[in-house]
Amino acid sequence: MDDILIVDGYNVIGAWHNLSSLRRKDFENARDLLIDKLSEYQAQTGWRIILIFDAYLKPGKETTTRKANVDVIYTKKNEKADQKIEGLISKLKNVKTRIHVATSDMAEQWAVFSQGALRIPSRELINELEKMDQHLEEKTQRKQTFKGGKIPMDEATRKKLEKMRRGF
Repeated sequence: MDDILIVDGYNVIGAWHNLSSLRRKDFENARDLLIDKLSEYQAQTGWRIILIFDAYLKPGKETTTRKANVDVIYTKKNEKADQKIEGLISKLKNVKTRIHVATSDMAEQWAVFSQGALRIPSRELINELEKMDQHLEEKTQRKQTFKGGKIPMDEATRKKLEKMRRGF
């Protein structure tokens, strides 16, 4: 079964303290950071990720781009992200596809749920992304600890390897 995660971009940014405060200073950087985090999530899960932003600050016709394995859609003028999400669910829904929607908008959660999609509150997605970051950081630190260091082994194994190294 294929999984698709559709993310209400500004809703998640608003719910994520780090991105929300960054948005006040640098709107574009906050969007790019969310794309980076979702790209890492895509690499971990293998899910298709579709990130939706209202046309806010990008007025005009709808634009779709692909950045770091994330489909990024800016809605057309006067179209809300919620409307686009609901349309995508109708378009993408089939028996071989499971659709998840990340938003904290309760009305939108009920709307997507009624269409057969699974809802993920923004806070829950943020927690998953933060756990993923922490796991990757711990994994990187473990690798760096052994890099250039001694590999732990018992004395008998060490002696056998030493004999092999010396040709005995």
